[in-house]
Amino acid sequence: MKKKSILELTRVSADDYRRMRKLPLALMADNVRSMHNVGSMLRTSDAFLVGEVVLAGITGRPPHPEISKTALGADESVRWRHADDSFAEAARMKGEGWKVVALEQAHGSVPLSDFVPEAGERYLLVAGNEVEGVDQRIVDIADAVVEIPQSGTKHSLNVAVSAGIALYSFYTKMTGK
Repeated sequence: MKKKSILELTRVSADDYRRMRKLPLALMADNVRSMHNVGSMLRTSDAFLVGEVVLAGITGRPPHPEISKTALGADESVRWRHADDSFAEAARMKGEGWKVVALEQAHGSVPLSDFVPEAGERYLLVAGNEVEGVDQRIVDIADAVVEIPQSGTKHSLNVAVSAGIALYSFYTKMTGK
């Protein structure tokens, strides 16, 4: 098996990508401190047709060199916006009919592999702060709390890694790919 060259990896332009139909899925970065994590989440959102990324609270936003370093241009292709308050924005979106899904270790959480998005629904996936996780108030109003089962010695995964795993799960379940 031979690896594909960069010329064989055909991709759409940023302009074409912005015009493409996206999934009814938004990702919220809830007070994420690391700009590298923000860039990685934007890049992953580009890969999996996320409709919008909400950079909430203290989460950094483009333009920023550390975000650009990991986003590799996704900070220009993915639709993103800032919200001052993560909880207020999650509550507002829930009020507009979005299903809020917190990515968190919690009593009563559902393994990510068991969560199946319902057709016709819009989802807000919330990934939390590197130390504190998802704001408890968001967990309290969430329609679902999903958890990535783990078997190692560490208690958690990096937020960008967790978001990537969860976005891939939503993508495959929503597109059938």
